[in-house]
Amino acid sequence: MKKIKLGTSNLEVSEISLGCMRMDQLSKKDAAEVIENALDAGVDFFDHADIYGGGKSEEIFADAIDMNPQVREKMFIQTKCGIRNGSFDFSKEHILASVDGSLNRLKTDYIDVLLLHRPDTLVEPEEVAEAFTKLKESGKVRHFGVSNHNPMQIELLKKYVEQDLIANQLQLSVMFTPMIDAGLNVNMQHDPAINRDGSVLDYSRLNDMTIQPWSPFQHGFFEGVFVDNEKFPELNEKLKELAEKYNVTKSAIAIAWILRHPANMQPVVGTMNPQRLSDISKASDIELTRKEWYEIYLAAGNKLP
Repeated sequence: MKKIKLGTSNLEVSEISLGCMRMDQLSKKDAAEVIENALDAGVDFFDHADIYGGGKSEEIFADAIDMNPQVREKMFIQTKCGIRNGSFDFSKEHILASVDGSLNRLKTDYIDVLLLHRPDTLVEPEEVAEAFTKLKESGKVRHFGVSNHNPMQIELLKKYVEQDLIANQLQLSVMFTPMIDAGLNVNMQHDPAINRDGSVLDYSRLNDMTIQPWSPFQHGFFEGVFVDNEKFPELNEKLKELAEKYNVTKSAIAIAWILRHPANMQPVVGTMNPQRLSDISKASDIELTRKEWYEIYLAAGNKLP
């Protein structure tokens, strides 16, 4: 598994991350198998959130591996906060309480990376800054970032927050490419040209923020998986062709497509199937050609200007 540098930090982490949103559905034994298999495959970065399973995903993760200092030093743990039932909350009080809850459930003294989960329109960045500083000085959180934020929302935070924001978790897959579409269809008068996110892809590259693509196998907003989906025959035929060429699965090719982008992204893979994760992890050994990357993009139904 190749390593990437996460944002402007000194963290050298696996270029594929395991998303633990569904871990609450596993037994302790099965969760242990998933985590151990991930580490064996070279995946050492685990993505959590306080709302996943109502906190149960974090609990099962820690229980499954009998969290202790020796185990902890083998991995990087990221968690997120800010989503509450029926609202978003970036208040200092909520951020601090959320981190304490995650630390307790994860049975660890520190979080490697804390992300603000989704934008809170009532955000008072001064409060976020106070919370981040307290968490950093106490050693509870080592690095910070955001999720689903656009460039101006990040700039607002950066005006007050002293710590670097090293990552932004954003939806991206072969079948969900608005951040790429807009950059290819500049000065055009059709839907793909609409800049929906403030050029977040270019902004992230300019500011050395690592994009962490979530739902890398989904089409639309949780509308289903596109791999082996009969709705997308041309795409699946192209994925199959390249999977046979590189002797991997179609899912691995879908991840290799993301990894091929020079932005050095870190896709978050949410499978709880150990074999599937091992198969997907082989994407790290593949570098698609420029021609192959564009062939996949076009097979997904996109057009070039």
